[in-house]
Amino acid sequence: MDRSEQDGAAHALRVDWEEYYRLIEVLALKIHQSGYEFDSLLCLARGGLRVGDVISRIYERPLGVLTVSSYREDAGTRRGALQIAAAISSIEGEPHGRVLLVDDLADSGATLEGVVQTLRQRFARISELRTAVIWLKGCSQFRPDYFASYLPDSPWIHQPFEVYDRLRPAQLAQRLDQTDQDRR
Repeated sequence: MDRSEQDGAAHALRVDWEEYYRLIEVLALKIHQSGYEFDSLLCLARGGLRVGDVISRIYERPLGVLTVSSYREDAGTRRGALQIAAAISSIEGEPHGRVLLVDDLADSGATLEGVVQTLRQRFARISELRTAVIWLKGCSQFRPDYFASYLPDSPWIHQPFEVYDRLRPAQLAQRLDQTDQDRR
């Protein structure tokens, strides 16, 4: 569902930075409690970057990054065709062994499903692949192995970093000037 459709829905979920990071910690703990020990950690950019960074720090594992894109139009609010980068950025090289793939959410599930299929095709050294997200929506056709929050009614999630989707450098200068004036 596109954001424009979701905004007209009964409600949307607004998440601030404190709650966002708390949910990442909940996710990290669920992974730990499962007993899963991964050899490689891979996040999907852009939504999974912050999730991957925190989990990488908690587990003391290097973070690999795979850039994917499906929400490109209308400032990231309209889903298009899934595009998956040809290369992974990682100091460990290719993902191998037991891999944990993290992202921010499973909305329709198309991104995670497509990436999982692609990783299995591209990297024969992956022996096990598990997925983790902050939010699993009820409408998702893909069920990740781990999630911090299940949203059965599939609301649009307003994440705290979305302010930057429409903020441009000139507006940023004005915003920072206003903040500086407010602090005086």
